[in-house]
Amino acid sequence: MMICDIQHLTKQFGGETILTDVSLFLNEHDRVGLIGRNGSGKTTLLRLLARLEQPDGGVIYQKSGLTIGYLEQLPVYSETMTGLDVLWTAFEDILAIRSRMQQLEQMMATAPENLDALLARYAEATNAFEQKDGYLLDSKIERMVNGLHLRPLLTRPFHQLSGGEQTKICLGRMLLMEPNLLILDEPTNHLDLAAVEWLEQFLRDYTGTILLVSHDRVFLDAVVTSIVELEDGELTTYIGNYSAFVVERERRLMEQFHAYQEQQKKIKKMKEAIRRLRQWANEASPPSEKLFRKAKSMERALERIERIKRPQLEAKTADVSFSSTDHTSQVVFRAEELSFAYGIRHIFDDVSFEIMAQDRIAIVGTNGSGKSTLLSLLLDELSPEAGTLTRGPSNRIGCLSQHAHFEEDARLIDWFRDRIAVPEAEARHILARFLFFGPTVFRSILSLSGGERVRLQLAVLVHSSVNVLILDEPTNHLDIESRETLEEALENFSGTLIAVSHDRYFLNRLFPQILWLENGLTRYHGTYTYAQQKRTEFATSSSLHVTPQKPKRLSQHELEVQIERLEQKLAKREKPTDTVSKSIQQQLDDLYEQLLQFG
Repeated sequence: MMICDIQHLTKQFGGETILTDVSLFLNEHDRVGLIGRNGSGKTTLLRLLARLEQPDGGVIYQKSGLTIGYLEQLPVYSETMTGLDVLWTAFEDILAIRSRMQQLEQMMATAPENLDALLARYAEATNAFEQKDGYLLDSKIERMVNGLHLRPLLTRPFHQLSGGEQTKICLGRMLLMEPNLLILDEPTNHLDLAAVEWLEQFLRDYTGTILLVSHDRVFLDAVVTSIVELEDGELTTYIGNYSAFVVERERRLMEQFHAYQEQQKKIKKMKEAIRRLRQWANEASPPSEKLFRKAKSMERALERIERIKRPQLEAKTADVSFSSTDHTSQVVFRAEELSFAYGIRHIFDDVSFEIMAQDRIAIVGTNGSGKSTLLSLLLDELSPEAGTLTRGPSNRIGCLSQHAHFEEDARLIDWFRDRIAVPEAEARHILARFLFFGPTVFRSILSLSGGERVRLQLAVLVHSSVNVLILDEPTNHLDIESRETLEEALENFSGTLIAVSHDRYFLNRLFPQILWLENGLTRYHGTYTYAQQKRTEFATSSSLHVTPQKPKRLSQHELEVQIERLEQKLAKREKPTDTVSKSIQQQLDDLYEQLLQFG
């Protein structure tokens, strides 16, 4: 059954056409992925659907009573409201029914003369409460909290959360509302991998209609059943997930290209025939009116031909290619018993690993596990609390960071030339390869989008002769075509590659080794999918074979051995007041207390 019918929409901004004659039909239970290059108008289309903007032309028909969930911008809540309070606002109508039930309960206890009428009203309220799953609210919130990893945010004031944290809470709130039409714009932003995989399953089970924008190819494959591509202001629909779209789009493009070629041949022949007819007509004595009429008839036939648009087989993308570099030392990084904490907040302890020349390693873990902190340690931006980190003497490190510092009053070309010393003409030529054409190179850094800032950093890295690349969420803000361009360039990079990323396609394509940060560090010699499978197998095996048992009480000798080991470890610490040393001292205190029980 139809819930939304978009017919012939057009939209302009500042004289520029964003959408041209766009039509889209959404049925109940559809799960549609909307894709397109950055700036193609995807968010504009979502805002039109959500009635936040009005089209310049065309109409949008929506089913009567349709509820729409769309997170346009972060709402403002009272400063007294916590993250949990915001989640509960998803159930305001149900909570109002519960409040009415409580009032009726009090009235029935104090006004027995109206008991029959009150009972009838109470039964009506109870029925409405049950119809809306009122008795399941706590379990629904608990499921959302666990799935999106929201627990650390629940007791904190909402207004004090970061933008990313507020977005996670608001995403949870919107999912709890269960609207008929769920509109999601890059929903995996700010989520760690475990939360993304949970969200995939949640959306697959969702009974409403879903329209989502995402550049996450694995996410699209897992969730959507059709793809709508927005290109040059026009929509094209494909049945199937993203992988099916890639195959079908290629088939259609080749079919269109062959049809275009055949039509061009036909047009060329007709033009040549018209030319010859006119020539023969003029050469005749007297000039032949019959041949002129035939030429004119053929010209009208040529004008009536509906031209097939020449398909763009290869989209214009940034020209990213790393030149070959000198190799680093054999050992690029060696970490031994590395520990780090932010004040009293412990991040990781006793982490050891080696990264060798030409290794390709991805660092994976939940948000807050220390991935970006570890990158900062490798970059010498932070110092470890304990342990040693050795860097190869031949390392020439380049970094692409989501937190890169930009002088926002600087011009794009000046920022580039401050890092790559070349004349302005050469700088403009280089920047053009990264899709910064003409006067755009004189724009201020402040005006650049997230994707444009990534391209600018890449332009610097490509011309820096680095042999170690450290990437922190490099695919953030990039559309799918730009991600594929980056992946192709990194495949040809001959140096050492280290990255933190939540893009599973990117991880599986480029990284044959995974460092997983969780309760220490585990190294997997395989892709992200391989590492995830091994973790699942281990968790399943542990749940099958481990049975709960009472903690074993240590013997006097075992206690003495452990105490001696910990005392030696504590004596080696350079900072007896750091977090790790305090943890060791606490363990010692516990063991001393147990030892005293032996007299």
